[in-house]
Amino acid sequence: MPGEEDQHAAGRAEPRPVAVVTDSSASLPDDIGSGASVTIVPLRVLAGDLMADDNDAALSALLEAAARRSERLTTARPVPGRFTAVYRAAADGGAGAVLSVHLSGLLSGTLSSAALAAASAPVPVRVLDGGGIGTGLGLVVLAAMAAARAGRCLDEVAATAAKRAEAVGSYFAVDEPDALLAGGRIARDPGDPRDPSPASVRAQERLVSRTVLRIRAGRIGIIERVRTRAAAIDLLVRLATDLAVSMAADGSAGPAVDVAVEHTSAPDRAAELADRLAAAIPYVGRLYVTESSTAIRVHSGPGMVGVSLAPCAADG
Repeated sequence: MPGEEDQHAAGRAEPRPVAVVTDSSASLPDDIGSGASVTIVPLRVLAGDLMADDNDAALSALLEAAARRSERLTTARPVPGRFTAVYRAAADGGAGAVLSVHLSGLLSGTLSSAALAAASAPVPVRVLDGGGIGTGLGLVVLAAMAAARAGRCLDEVAATAAKRAEAVGSYFAVDEPDALLAGGRIARDPGDPRDPSPASVRAQERLVSRTVLRIRAGRIGIIERVRTRAAAIDLLVRLATDLAVSMAADGSAGPAVDVAVEHTSAPDRAAELADRLAAAIPYVGRLYVTESSTAIRVHSGPGMVGVSLAPCAADG
């Protein structure tokens, strides 16, 4: 006969896991692992009256049609119904709660769509602003996934992700900032002479060929304009190394920092940047290189190279 303790144990239900949801701007690495539990909701790519999901098989046809028509590409948030279906599927799959973490609300309305769907989800859903985009968001998502795999509750998984979002630093270089400017995605401080008006930027871009930017508190801001791609890589290495040293100095990084490099159709430059960062930063934990989604390329253009850093995920 089982003892009283065994009967109590048998009567206790195992805690249901937390599912993690993000969007296609997160630039997650391909090898996130078979034990990973993350669902990616695609942003939409538009060209005139044509539309396709980011990274969908139909996207290639849309891009070809847009090129033939000389149509300008744009992006749009996922509709709330996409999140509704994902949250319901998570619940049906055994999740007891969902952390839905997405690109900055200052850059997209994706958070709003997620929040609308969360209100009627069959399980508790916490919607979190990841504070960035691309690999900066990806590093936040990876921390959330690690905490979820470790069996943390929703509050703990959300706290882990929020803490990492506050710590992430992201820098990237683009050949032309026109699409970012046109979309109003570059923040400007009127008192900062390095961050001039759009007209001034366009005039200077005729002379200076590369723009290096950073993402801070969900906003994109210009750091410096340089003349060559090589100079842009040099600056990215210096900025990332300085940030890694700062993280280690204040103790937030512990023994190591995670580093993520991304690119749009620039694999050789991304590989060079990753190699230089690995050599320059002695306490790299995980380092990965990934190609950004089409939704990011629409706004950054081809040839973008970026880097994001964060203290290593405690549960990774």
